[in-house]
Amino acid sequence: MKKGMLRIGLLGVSILVLFVTASAQRRIDRNDRRELRADRHELKADTREIRGDRRDLRNDIRDRNADVRDFRQDRREGASAGELRADRREIRADTGEIRSDRRDLNGDLRDRRDDARDFRRDRRDARRD
Repeated sequence: MKKGMLRIGLLGVSILVLFVTASAQRRIDRNDRRELRADRHELKADTREIRGDRRDLRNDIRDRNADVRDFRQDRREGASAGELRADRREIRADTGEIRSDRRDLNGDLRDRRDDARDFRRDRRDARRD
């Protein structure tokens, strides 16, 4: 008898909890859902761009370090002035690429931050409506 009453009580409580939870959730309308989905896609795209920029930056740093190593080795071996000048030009070009990659990365990070802020605001507004 006690087990039966306990089961009925648990069933009643679980149905009540389910009903309260379902009524507390608000439906987000189709347009807001579409907008949130677009915001999520923008965040993913920005994240992919950031990863690509970081990869490019790492590769350019590796190239510059290799060029610096070659320059130092050529200088130790007594290479001609023309070769040393060419090595310096390569190092300067790599440094410019690194600066450019850092600018791109910072811009992409800024874009992602803005997109994340938009997503959070849109999600908050969709829940209010």
